Amino acid sequence: MHIVVCIKQVPDTKVIKMNPKTKTIDRASAPAILNPYDAHAVEEAVRLKQRYGGTVSVLTMGRPPAVKAIKKCIEIGADDGYMISDRAFAGADTLATSYALSKALEKISTIKPVDLILCGKMSIDGDTGQVGPGIARRLDIPPLTAVKKIAELNLKDRYIIVHRKLEDGYEVVQSCLPCLCAVEKEINDLSYAPLPNMIKAARYQPQIWSVDDLEDVDRKQLGLKGSPTMVGKIWTPEKPQGGTLLEGDIQEQVQQLLDIVLQKRELFTEREGVR
Repeated sequence: MHIVVCIKQVPDTKVIKMNPKTKTIDRASAPAILNPYDAHAVEEAVRLKQRYGGTVSVLTMGRPPAVKAIKKCIEIGADDGYMISDRAFAGADTLATSYALSKALEKISTIKPVDLILCGKMSIDGDTGQVGPGIARRLDIPPLTAVKKIAELNLKDRYIIVHRKLEDGYEVVQSCLPCLCAVEKEINDLSYAPLPNMIKAARYQPQIWSVDDLEDVDRKQLGLKGSPTMVGKIWTPEKPQGGTLLEGDIQEQVQQLLDIVLQKRELFTEREGVR
């Protein structure tokens, strides 16, 4: 069995800042990390390998520093890492990114056939959740999104059974293999990396491909040329204002609270034109 996990290196959004002049994300203000959702996808792939056998590869698209994200995956337990890095990929939106990654996956499958593709539900710097399904569509395989549990993987009969997260519960879905699963964080708890994995990761060098190393690539679908997404406006959210301190006895505080609620309701009505 061969599982490939698509990963991404992202800025740590817990500490990232906005550039007040350009109104864009100041990526230099935060350290680069492995996308948390993708970390859980790698963890799940390693657990499946331990349960069913096989190998786990990871794939990313990015600049040379993204090698650190691949090394992190080797620490978790991945066996191999691949990266596509080229100026031709720069400025890619989700459409162009899914195209480039699908071409890389096609090349990986010529080295060793791919049985299952995993990825995180979304990346924390984009929050679109579009790349995974985009890859599946281009490879013409079933996409299974919001996966919270992989219940069964049958390699003999070539099917997988998963639980998909819903707002009011979950649904059980069976799909043929190969397929792509975009997983939730709750699919597992991350394990501590054992020392041998850390030593291997420190020495590991992934396979890096340029666009010329991929087969049958339409360059018009890469980078900015292949990205129809247009960003209309980016702005820094206003800081939330402090609340109102209620004073007096209980009855006075209740009356103050009602006054605030009624005032907010009137403002909402005026803004939304609700009658």
